[in-house]
Amino acid sequence: MATTAASPNVTDADLYLDGIPHERFAELRATPGIAWHPYGDASERGGGFWAVTRHADVKEVSKNAAVFSSALGHTNLWDLEADALEARRSLIDTDGADHVRLRRLIAASFTPRNIRRWEDTVRAITCELLDEFVAAGSGDWVEMVAAPLPIRVILTMLGVPLEDADHLVELSNYLVEGTGEAQSIPADAFGNTTELRLLPFNSPASHALFQYGEKLGDLRRQDPQNDLVTTLVQAEEEGERLSASEYRNLFHLLVFAGNETTRTALSHGAVALADHPGQWRRVLDAEGEERDQFIERAAEEVIRWATPVLHMRRTATQDTVLAGTQIKAGQKVVMWYASANRDDAAFDDPFTFDLGRETNPHFAFGGGGPHLCLGAFLARLEVVVLLQEMARRNLTLRRTSEPVRTPSNFVHGILSVDMAANA
Repeated sequence: MATTAASPNVTDADLYLDGIPHERFAELRATPGIAWHPYGDASERGGGFWAVTRHADVKEVSKNAAVFSSALGHTNLWDLEADALEARRSLIDTDGADHVRLRRLIAASFTPRNIRRWEDTVRAITCELLDEFVAAGSGDWVEMVAAPLPIRVILTMLGVPLEDADHLVELSNYLVEGTGEAQSIPADAFGNTTELRLLPFNSPASHALFQYGEKLGDLRRQDPQNDLVTTLVQAEEEGERLSASEYRNLFHLLVFAGNETTRTALSHGAVALADHPGQWRRVLDAEGEERDQFIERAAEEVIRWATPVLHMRRTATQDTVLAGTQIKAGQKVVMWYASANRDDAAFDDPFTFDLGRETNPHFAFGGGGPHLCLGAFLARLEVVVLLQEMARRNLTLRRTSEPVRTPSNFVHGILSVDMAANA
């Protein structure tokens, strides 16, 4: 095992208040084999994790779910007791037959063909938000565009009334707090009486989101609609339906992932466009089919640059070897997408924001394999449509404040950033 002293710390949430600590990840990528990273109480079993930071190694771990399990341990850094793991378990915390069953129950709703059915909805929401932003002339891009766009889209798909959007954004923000080192709400917030260790992100906001999902599910059982919640409560795979726990955890996952990750991509994308105006000018100067192709590549670069989810954990099911390093059964193995997406072994000039990048094997939706993000097509659609509508308006952005970043080592979030519109 590598000595812990040789591994730079990349887990303290405050490290991310100034952006991703790229220098530390570069040091980890340069470490022969896989570096051991201490975490938590060293007296606990394991006392840390293997930090997988190179692109090729992240890909290998992602594709080998039999050896690197999502179900055996938690997918976040910390360990959970068995009852807490079961209480929190959702699609991303399963493997094998359970994962296939859960994914099949909802996968049809997220195929490229079915996601394209929502393009008009995405475009209408995008146009409304951009027109309001342009009319205002300036404002907080996160509050006015990046946050409302994805939450309104996923809530429309789920069948949630739009008047509840602000409440669910608030809950999502509190969930992100749970990945940091402190929470701003008490354990009994929203009427919660459940032990925090049994709730996703250790947050009472999860209790509120569970309750909301359960009420909506009950409504859809009585009065089915053409929405995702109806699909969830009616879904069957070989005669088996979602259990109450599976339903509430899946609803929770769809709201959080469908909102927070795309919001993060749109926030970082705006900052990057403002900070690299020459890159956005390349898109604006293109026309017709060339512009359409350019925007498709630009969307992938925005997503790579943002890397909304910074890491994901697996647990070794058996003794194995990765990059020449012996890994023991039961040890944590953490894939750092934030590092892999800046690996010069996989990307030319990885620290250059290049909207014309043609080869872009980023891991913003995970590293491939069975846990490739179910919402990848939806996230791409939202980014593409936003860029298309910005280009159609000849809209450029000028940053008028520094981004206020989320203190989290899990979500690469921006809480606010002021922009001025030039259209």
